[in-house]
Amino acid sequence: MAEPRVPPGRAGRLRLRRSLDVARRGADLLDQKLRVLRTRHAELLRAEQDAGERWRQRLGQAERWLRRGLLLNGEEALDTTDFTRRAELEVSWASTMGVRHPGSVTCAVPPREPDDPTPANTALLHAEAAYAEAVRAAAAYAAARSASRAVGDEVVRTRRRLRALRRHWVPRLETALAAADRALEQSEHEDAVRRRWAAGARGTPADGRPDPADR
Repeated sequence: MAEPRVPPGRAGRLRLRRSLDVARRGADLLDQKLRVLRTRHAELLRAEQDAGERWRQRLGQAERWLRRGLLLNGEEALDTTDFTRRAELEVSWASTMGVRHPGSVTCAVPPREPDDPTPANTALLHAEAAYAEAVRAAAAYAAARSASRAVGDEVVRTRRRLRALRRHWVPRLETALAAADRALEQSEHEDAVRRRWAAGARGTPADGRPDPADR
C-alpha cells in the first residue's frame, strides 16, 4: 500500500486529518456491514445444510423404490418407463448488503402424459414420484448453496478490506499526521526564533513594539 502523498504545511495536515476521518468512518461502516453479512451467512449456511439433507433423503427414497421395482420386474421394466421429463425452474432473487443471490426457487416437474406408458409395477410408480420430489429438493439445495456461497465470498472480501484499513491504511495516516504535526510545530518554532533574531538585530522586540530604552 502506497504511502499517503501530503503537501507541505497546514494544507497537508488538513488533508491528512480529512483522509484519516474518512478512513475511520469507512472502517466503521465496513465493520457494520461485516456483522450483518456474517449473521446472514450463518442463516444461509443452515438453510443450505437443511436443503442438502432433504435432497439426500428424497434421492435415497427414490433409489430404494427404483431398486424394489427392478427386483420385481427386472431391468427390462425401465424400457417401458420414462423418468426423463424436463423440469422448469423459476428463481427469485434477493439482496443482502448489495450482494445479489437466489432467494427462493420454484421447480415444476410435469406429470406423465396420458398416452405415456405406465410403469410396470407400483414400486416404479412410487419411484417416479420420489424422483420428482428429489429433483425439487435438488433445485432448492442448489439455490441455497449458491446463496450461501455468494454471501460467504462477500464476507471474505469485506473482512480483507476492513483489515487493510485498520491494520495498514489508518495507522499510516496516523503516523503521517503525527509527523506533519511535528513538522509544522518545528516550522512555527523556527519562524518564531527567526523573528526574535531579526527583531534583536533591529533593536525591536519580537512583538514589534519599540524598545523603551531607545526612547
